[in-house]
Amino acid sequence: MKTIQSVILALGVSLLLGSCSTIKMNFVTSSVVPAATGEVKVKKDKNKNYVINVTVLNLADPKKLTPAKESYLVWMESSGNSVKKLGQIDTSSGLLSKTRKGEVSATAVAEPTRVFITAENDVSLQYPAGDVVLTTNRK
Repeated sequence: MKTIQSVILALGVSLLLGSCSTIKMNFVTSSVVPAATGEVKVKKDKNKNYVINVTVLNLADPKKLTPAKESYLVWMESSGNSVKKLGQIDTSSGLLSKTRKGEVSATAVAEPTRVFITAENDVSLQYPAGDVVLTTNRK
């Protein structure tokens, strides 16, 4: 009897934990900014929205690109190839570290199949126009 209860409890816990799983996507090495790395974590919230957390390291100042740009914008692509802007990402180094780090958090109703970052001159864009500097693989 205790064995059956243990199995039922284990199954219940695994189902509970599985429903709160986090999807992790890594950015592919870029030819534009080869030192840049990063990851995207996607998790469903209690309202069944997708919370998207983007973290990048060593993303060069956009003014140092050739040609120079004003900022980096983060975008997501979902099923059906629809594109949504998630926000602007600024990178800066810390007091004790020269590593440039940037983060963006956003919420979307659709699950992202790909997340990418473009270098742009206008942050008010509704669709990407500049060069893609970092991208994840498609799911």
